[in-house]
Amino acid sequence: MKKVFLSLLVAGTASLMAADGAAIYKKCISCHGVNAEKPALGKSQVIAGWPAEKQIAALKGYQDGTYGGPMKALMKGQVAKFTDEEIEAVAKYIEGLGK
Repeated sequence: MKKVFLSLLVAGTASLMAADGAAIYKKCISCHGVNAEKPALGKSQVIAGWPAEKQIAALKGYQDGTYGGPMKALMKGQVAKFTDEEIEAVAKYIEGLGK
């Protein structure tokens, strides 16, 4: 019984700690728009409609410096501390905005 309770507790805690894509995206709204419809600062591509996989690759590329044009330095700072889980969550959230 104790093992079952501990397993449920761990599973419940993990789901509470799951990254919230909508909350993460709130930091992006000022540049990308509420629905990811704006080119950030008039310099980037519109990310609305991008599949999550493309966004994940872009965000990880910004992190490691292998992706980006004029917004590369700015975005590197924005996503530097994102975990893989946070990147996936925000990418899936943005993907859903285009639908």
